[in-house]
Amino acid sequence: MINDKKIVVVMPAFNAEKTLKRTLDEVPPIVDDIVLVDDCSSDNTAALAKNLGISHVIVHDRNRGYGGNQKTCYDTALSLGADIVVMVHPDYQYTPKLITAICSIIAYGVYPVVLGSRILGKGAIKGGMPRIKYVANRLLTLFQNILMGQKLSEYHTGYRAFSREVLENINYSADSEDFIFDNQMLAQVFYKGYEIGEVTCPTRYFGEASSINLKRSTVYGFGVLGVSVRYRLAKWGLVKPGYLA
Repeated sequence: MINDKKIVVVMPAFNAEKTLKRTLDEVPPIVDDIVLVDDCSSDNTAALAKNLGISHVIVHDRNRGYGGNQKTCYDTALSLGADIVVMVHPDYQYTPKLITAICSIIAYGVYPVVLGSRILGKGAIKGGMPRIKYVANRLLTLFQNILMGQKLSEYHTGYRAFSREVLENINYSADSEDFIFDNQMLAQVFYKGYEIGEVTCPTRYFGEASSINLKRSTVYGFGVLGVSVRYRLAKWGLVKPGYLA
């Protein structure tokens, strides 16, 4: 808890058995609750989570996808009375040691949303991000910043935190249940007039860290372009905002 704000960490999990303990070991004591949602893993992620002391473990009876997993995460965190919700992937790609810094920014009213950016500084390349992914990230981010009138260093990090107010005022339940969910959510945040802060975040790329293949990455990339174009057209009043509103 920081400044009397209840902090809930959510972990959207899929086959995270090998990395979960390392991730949990770095979660700081300021966190009040942890929610892990297992998206129908084929390993022992859920059982391990319970054994490691996570009190809120939810197991989907079918794989709902990355976006569907997050919907359950945020719904559960809000039901627990969270003032600040931090998403941390249990694959140990992002360090939970930054939770205190990230939550302080929200708790003291500096920004209502904070992203852990791999692009600020040299964290991405140093951590082993493939060059093709780095270039694609930079190009997509440039395109998005132009169309959305923003200056984020990246839109594609999975390390993000939200105030309760933001989660209650964006319609994330209307978003995709696939990977594009992340991008749609940020578009909703900006469409509602909220600002987003960023914190430099080191990252790790290794065998057990989650990653999507080239085909899924391509689909995601075109989805990102679509989200950005829809945002701009909606701002101009040329299309209905749909999920953005």
